Amino acid sequence: MGKQSQRKGAAGELELVEILNGYGYETERGGSLTYGTVPDVTGLPGIHIECKRSERLNILEAINQAARDSLRFRDGLPAVFHRRNRQPWLVTMRLIDWMTIYRRGIGSQITIIEEKKNNEQNSR
Repeated sequence: MGKQSQRKGAAGELELVEILNGYGYETERGGSLTYGTVPDVTGLPGIHIECKRSERLNILEAINQAARDSLRFRDGLPAVFHRRNRQPWLVTMRLIDWMTIYRRGIGSQITIIEEKKNNEQNSR
């Protein structure tokens, strides 16, 4: 990996940390030139973050790397946070992992709302 690519990756990690910290999470980057010995970014509970700043990202390769590393670090569900120049950040996950999050969060809230509606209708 060239020095320019390493600088871009480090800048991307710092940028992502700032954004996540802005949402109230205490995240930090793993450090320069760790070559996979620590995660790219830590501090988002239950999520293993693989951070990529690339114009030509092989997303399948990146998600496979995130999945391998999430097992190794045991720090959560694998997710690739990525963006191109002058584009917004995106997050890519495997469907099974996304559904796990959805069921724990919004999905469970929807179920509760539906149950309340059904109970109200049955009590009339």
